Amino acid sequence: MNFYQELVARGLIEATSSEDLPDLLNNKKISFYIGYDPTAKSLQIGNLFALITMKRFQIAGHKPYVVIGGATGMIGDPSGKNSERILLTDEIIQVNIEAQKKQFQKILDFGAGPSSAVMVNNHDWMGKFTFIEFLRDVGKRFRVTEMLAKESVKNRINSEVGISFTEFTYQMLQAYDFKYLAKEHDVLLQMGGGDQWGNITAGIDLARKMDGKQVYGIVIPLVTDANGNKFGKSEGGTAIYLDPEMTSPYQMYQYLINSDDSSVIKYLKYFTFLSLDQIAVLEQKTKDEPHLREAQKVLASEVVKIVHAEEGLESAMTATKIFFGEVISNLKDRDLNAIFGDVPSIELTLESLKAGIPFLDLLALTPLFSSKGEAKRSVEQKGVYLNNIGASDMALVLNEKNLASETCLVIRKGKKNYCVVKFS
Repeated sequence: MNFYQELVARGLIEATSSEDLPDLLNNKKISFYIGYDPTAKSLQIGNLFALITMKRFQIAGHKPYVVIGGATGMIGDPSGKNSERILLTDEIIQVNIEAQKKQFQKILDFGAGPSSAVMVNNHDWMGKFTFIEFLRDVGKRFRVTEMLAKESVKNRINSEVGISFTEFTYQMLQAYDFKYLAKEHDVLLQMGGGDQWGNITAGIDLARKMDGKQVYGIVIPLVTDANGNKFGKSEGGTAIYLDPEMTSPYQMYQYLINSDDSSVIKYLKYFTFLSLDQIAVLEQKTKDEPHLREAQKVLASEVVKIVHAEEGLESAMTATKIFFGEVISNLKDRDLNAIFGDVPSIELTLESLKAGIPFLDLLALTPLFSSKGEAKRSVEQKGVYLNNIGASDMALVLNEKNLASETCLVIRKGKKNYCVVKFS
């Protein structure tokens, strides 16, 4: 199986601009790009699909260009959006750029010789234009009828909110990116999601009109769950981010391990570097022994390891074991709070802990017990746990040695009722 055939077998090709692409990708080493607008401090797990695809191309010897949208991020892409984006300040965009750069560097190899990844910012070339120059040199090449025909524009024009001139012209900026990269860096291919098809084809046309350059486009699928919803949101609607400060490795692991049987094999093909033969084995296990959830466990482990390295995976596995009763100790506050983010908590002063807090008094302060008497009965019945260790000493006085993390300890009542006690 050659490189292009494997892309097809993994389901990574939704559409292409030319029948010449299989031959080009199999027999030549080319430069290609995907653009990312820095509209948030962190990429989401949905963006990871494109990044993993870039890495796949890089492993095959092709050279990836990451285009940071320092210019386009100030405008806002209407593709896939049903309302105008909030315009960001220069300061926020710069903060987002620096944060996202670190995430690209975790996935792609920027020291790989001929196929070494390159990161560029489209503000470096777009910022040199005056408004008049851009209209004369670039805008002249566009026809309004063709721009109106783009799906992203049509959808917005027919909506109640409409579309501003600012976002209407976004396709011109992205098209010029492709034209510029093709001429200055011999970038021959742009990839993106299905909502980018109009922008990609606009770039193909502009490169041909301005420089007589033949370039190409590939659309990769939109990643969805079993219900057709966009991949990357937890049950509560919270986005799954690549930044561990925003989404812990444990939260990412749990999100992935809960993947539906009907979607997990697709995700393994999209998000991991396991061979198709290895994935086929997991697919059979999913059919024969779905209760073991082997495919989900592999998916969660592989993706967390790609994003957060072995250390992140170990953190996620430790957190998972905690819910199966493993002792809670030596954690960071960040990790403990991520694990117990949905359970009740109370806050006390650190001074009170240093002075010593009688265990029964502390229990009575938590929402797990209505009174000190109820707490005492639960301790007598061996139904109370401190940091997942059975606690039966009525005279126990807690101090800093009882902390499970820098400033927290965990009380458990029975099998599943938790409360985090935070000291500050």
